Amino acid sequence: MNKVKASSEKSISTSSRTMSLLSQLEKINLGSVLGEADNARYITSRILHLVQSQEKTRKEMTSKGSTGIEIILSTLESTKDPQTIVNILNILIEVVSVGGGRRASVLVTKGGTQILLQLLLTASRDTPPNEELMVLLHTLLAKVGPKDKKIGMKARINGALNISLNLVKQNLQNHRLILPCLQVLRVYSTNSVNAVSLGKNGVVELLFKIIGPFSKKNTSLMKVALDALAGLLKSKTNARRAVDRGYVQVLLMIYVDWHRHDSRHRYMLIRKGVLQCIKSVTNIKLGRKAFIDANGMKILYNTSQECLAVRTLDPLVNTSSLIMRKCFPKNRLPLPTIKSAFHFQLPVIPAGGPVAQLYNLPPDVDDVVDESDDNDDAETESEIETENDDDKDQQFKNDDIETDINKLKPRQELGRSIEDLKMYEQFFPELSENFQDCDLVSKEPKPFVPDANLSGPIVVPTAGEEHSAEPSQSRKEVALKESNPLLTEEYNRRPAFLELSKIGSTRDSSLHQQNDQRDLLPSCQEIVKGLERISLQNSPKNDQYYGTGCGRKKESKTNLTTPAYGKPCEHVSPCGSSLFEGSSVQLGKLCCTGVDSEEEDSRSNSSGEQVMLEVSDVSPVHDCDLYIEMVKTTKSIPEYSEVAYPDYFGHIPPSFKEPILERPYGVQRTKISQDIERLIHQNDIIDRVVYDLDNLSYVVPEEADVLKFNSKFESGNLRKVIQIRKNEYDLILNSDINSNHYHQWFYFEVSGMKTGIGYRFNIINCEKSNSQFNYGMQPLMYSVQEALNSRPCWTRVGTDICYYKNHFSRSSVAAGGQKGKSYYTITFTVIFQHKDDVCYFAYHYPYTYSTLKMHLQKLESLHNPQQIYFRQDVLCETLAGNSCPLVTITAMPESNYYEHICHFRNRPYIFLSARVHPGETNASWVMKGTLEYLMSNNPSAQSLRESYIFKIIPMLNPDGVINGNHRCSLSGEDLNRQWQNPNPDLHPTIYHAKGLLQYLAAIKRLPLVYCDYHGHSRKKNVFMYGCSIKETMWHTNVNAASCDLVEDPGYRALPKILSQTAPAFCMGSCSFVVEKSKESTARVVVWREIGVLRSYTMESTLCGCDQGKYKGLQIGTRELEEMGAKFCVGLLRLKRMTSPVEHNLPSSLLDIENELIESSCKVTSPTTYVLDEDEPRFLEEVDYSAESNDDQDIELPDNVGDYEATNHEDGLSDSDSTRILLS
Repeated sequence: MNKVKASSEKSISTSSRTMSLLSQLEKINLGSVLGEADNARYITSRILHLVQSQEKTRKEMTSKGSTGIEIILSTLESTKDPQTIVNILNILIEVVSVGGGRRASVLVTKGGTQILLQLLLTASRDTPPNEELMVLLHTLLAKVGPKDKKIGMKARINGALNISLNLVKQNLQNHRLILPCLQVLRVYSTNSVNAVSLGKNGVVELLFKIIGPFSKKNTSLMKVALDALAGLLKSKTNARRAVDRGYVQVLLMIYVDWHRHDSRHRYMLIRKGVLQCIKSVTNIKLGRKAFIDANGMKILYNTSQECLAVRTLDPLVNTSSLIMRKCFPKNRLPLPTIKSAFHFQLPVIPAGGPVAQLYNLPPDVDDVVDESDDNDDAETESEIETENDDDKDQQFKNDDIETDINKLKPRQELGRSIEDLKMYEQFFPELSENFQDCDLVSKEPKPFVPDANLSGPIVVPTAGEEHSAEPSQSRKEVALKESNPLLTEEYNRRPAFLELSKIGSTRDSSLHQQNDQRDLLPSCQEIVKGLERISLQNSPKNDQYYGTGCGRKKESKTNLTTPAYGKPCEHVSPCGSSLFEGSSVQLGKLCCTGVDSEEEDSRSNSSGEQVMLEVSDVSPVHDCDLYIEMVKTTKSIPEYSEVAYPDYFGHIPPSFKEPILERPYGVQRTKISQDIERLIHQNDIIDRVVYDLDNLSYVVPEEADVLKFNSKFESGNLRKVIQIRKNEYDLILNSDINSNHYHQWFYFEVSGMKTGIGYRFNIINCEKSNSQFNYGMQPLMYSVQEALNSRPCWTRVGTDICYYKNHFSRSSVAAGGQKGKSYYTITFTVIFQHKDDVCYFAYHYPYTYSTLKMHLQKLESLHNPQQIYFRQDVLCETLAGNSCPLVTITAMPESNYYEHICHFRNRPYIFLSARVHPGETNASWVMKGTLEYLMSNNPSAQSLRESYIFKIIPMLNPDGVINGNHRCSLSGEDLNRQWQNPNPDLHPTIYHAKGLLQYLAAIKRLPLVYCDYHGHSRKKNVFMYGCSIKETMWHTNVNAASCDLVEDPGYRALPKILSQTAPAFCMGSCSFVVEKSKESTARVVVWREIGVLRSYTMESTLCGCDQGKYKGLQIGTRELEEMGAKFCVGLLRLKRMTSPVEHNLPSSLLDIENELIESSCKVTSPTTYVLDEDEPRFLEEVDYSAESNDDQDIELPDNVGDYEATNHEDGLSDSDSTRILLS
């Protein structure tokens, strides 16, 4: 107890003693004490003693509210006594030496930098200068400088810039003095103007007198000198000066000397310092040339190879790799032009459009590569001082966020006359159909009870579950259309979840549950009063459609014929009036053996027909014969005559899980090193073209060890292949048609392989600066051998996968006028399992336009027309003449009784679209899940159909999909940037899709939900983008203006529901911010112009999930289709929660402000929230930004731990599900 008391008393006495001394010092400053100099010297020495001996005193002087620093600085500014100055400088050095930089920041805010610089200027006038004082001043400035972002400007204005430089020049042998001086010069050089000024005064030459070959003496001085030199050489002026004086070769010699002598790796920081100097000087073109001329590539390659065995030397290896990759001579892509290998003549070419710019280039312009590979040729280097350097670090601001409230507020603008919109009435026959001629479930009038089956359990076939329900004996088989005789057998063996039945009397038992709610609804007579307003024109219905909800018979547009199965290459006879007229549709070459030799005994009787039946048994909506018929009517620009085997056989999701690939350590630098070997060991490179779309007459030599490639089939994309080494190939992708970029989607065939060999594939003309291939994503492969062995599936394959910047230069024509841009490489290695197999590789699971047509026809043939209203129209024709399907799905009315028809017509609309970007194939798989769920006999699907009318455009860009584009249509434009002003001639699908929505707005039938399905290449999970005025304003500096806004928060309900029911969905990744760059997208236009509150883009990952049930797994078609089904379940729950007879939205779904305030997000790029870095750093710290003007690709973080739905939860009652949402 006494010890504690004594300690307390000692602490109090120390504190009071310090404050007493500071108080006395303050009085001296005020001039009220005699003998000021002696007293100040004594008091500062006492304070110095306390500061050196007690941390408490140091904390007290810089604590909040303390005036200690002000008093000390005031004394320093006013005193003339050298000893007092030395005491105070020592005090300040002690104070800022610890504290993590915070204490140095306190000194800066109190004006300490200015006082120190003024003192330095005064002290420099002494002859000779006081060495002790100079050492202390520079030591303190070196500690404080990094915390003062304007120290460079202050030093230059004060005239103190050259004082430190002159001290070094005059005292080269005085290491104690020049060490802190060099530290200060390093701080000064962070300012570009200072670096240039110091360079003109000979600082570069001076530093090369200090650094030198290996020596164990003065290593700390060497390290500081190298750091200062690296900073100074970041100035292009100084870098050129170093090149002119031959210092690049000197730096390489110094590095080699230290590398040879530092056998115990004790001086790694010095070796890295030399590399940093080389890195700085090679930022300019002259520096890179000097590096090559000095044999720098070979020197750094050899030294880095010798460092690989020691993990602690990884920083040296990584920096060397960066320098070598940056200095690798830029090559042009080996192409005649970067424009697509295919050409399509547009009906209209807008004068200022991208296509006009593309084809109006002067004939002498080389669009593959520029003469210069960066901006260094224009090195007039104005290096103008930006005095407000610290503005970059002020509060973040994103200029892309729309801040004009008038622009943000939705405003219904039809943009087209009522008369013009009448053309779309033909696509809404359900609003006037009376069903008098239809064979409905019951023609007897029944009491009208809306949503009678809403209380039934929700059962969704989730990923990994087996559907074992047996069809009831009482169910009637639905008569198939007479034009589809081939589908009869297929229909009879479909699984239970597509076995559609009549409702019959099974619904009667639930009708009484809601009879007591009839009075809560408007009477049917009141609702029907407005029916005359539904139709803009009472005209006869258009009967030109594929199918209808009624049981009418349709005439076949195409006579389906059974393909001959004699030889694999003779599947289909010619079909008239299509692109295949006069030719045959062929499958690619089958492997000669059919199956592996070791399996011949057990499978010698296999045949192509048997394979097809096996596949069809498992996949009821895939029909090989029907697919061929669909291909016949598909029109492609290259006039494809081959069919890819994966599209013919179909895909069955594998039964095993496919985890996200763990990235091997050092894989990227290994690949970069192998690329560098191409330059160092050029004789080892084969450099032989083995596939070329630009030269189809090119004959590849028939050699056993050369792979064969093909991409001449629907959705295929591969332009050229060059064999680099025996088992390594460079692959070049084709640009989108009428474009010169957008290289990402690939889909090609490989054959002629051997087993047990690792084949490396490098796709060398990718454009995005990062990819999920760096974070565990694998490409997909489909083996024909496996398909013949009853395993037709796409699987994730590949090892040593990475994505990195390469040495192929992008033309400024394709890079928006920016010079110095490079392409990126996707590299992966594959070991094939079967010899002479035929394999296909794809960026993601392919889903072709012909597959969609087949899928829709199968769904139509399998549905129950007495239960499901299914209609398929042709919305319009595309530029190439392909039809754009429009699908309508809802429940048939229970009878043709007046009130049932009334309820049928007044169901709210849900409008869905997908595949506006051809390369986002996952969107089609999600749409497939949605369509199959809507057409199923699931009780909740029936409830959903009874609740809504679904208008679906499953493929907005058929031409792009068919021709293997990644993002554009044949117009060479991104269709999802054309919604504001679509051109009916260039963007017909967008023009008419918007017209449908405008028509619904005109007849006062706005959709409850609009959702456009997309895929995301750089983020994980599934998530949504929506539109909110308030949330947009909250992320800007216009907070005050948004406080008075009143906004319906219902736009958050559906994403929140999905986050609690769909395992792959992540609410934390959703964004509701409206950006200027997205004002022409479907999401924003439908929200702003059409007036749909719940207007969304739903993004599905191409990689996998990092949260929930599928955490750590790559996403597959099973999970994507499940997401489409779960989206439907979410709509049903949204209906239940928004129904006036049920209850209002739970408040927990709509609590926006609290979530936003807690997350404290910054919006950094369009539709992107950033909390922390989305992905971990690469294991090897390799800098990808060889050019400073690279765009930063910031990804959305995905919060882990969202509610994960269980199988049981899908069957919860309304009240149970509400309680879950509220909890």
